[in-house]
Amino acid sequence: MKSKKLSIIKILLYFLLVLISSKGIATPSTIYEEQTINITKNLRCLICQGQTIHESNSDFAESMKKYIQGELKNGKTNDEIFKSLVEKYGQWIVYDPGISKNTLLLWTLPLLLFLIGGAIITRKILKKI
Repeated sequence: MKSKKLSIIKILLYFLLVLISSKGIATPSTIYEEQTINITKNLRCLICQGQTIHESNSDFAESMKKYIQGELKNGKTNDEIFKSLVEKYGQWIVYDPGISKNTLLLWTLPLLLFLIGGAIITRKILKKI
């Protein structure tokens, strides 16, 4: 009788462990959803303008999410999707545009201002000495 209860408890514990561990298994749909989230967090919603596509609930954002999931299921990489969206909508759709001819000034201006400010402060300090 006692062994029967113990075996039932063991079976229930195994069942519980299987249930808990099965939540960690990644299915293809969850992988596509995770990739879609990673991509849409770096894309600007053209309707809302202040939000990412991931945050937005506009029709444009919803259609973009479906488009991106479809492209991922067709085997496209994240870079290929970004390139196609930049070609279609322009560089403005991407929150992190990267370094190119068009954005070189954008990336170097803070460094230049920092260096010029440092030079001005150093010069004033050296004049006082």
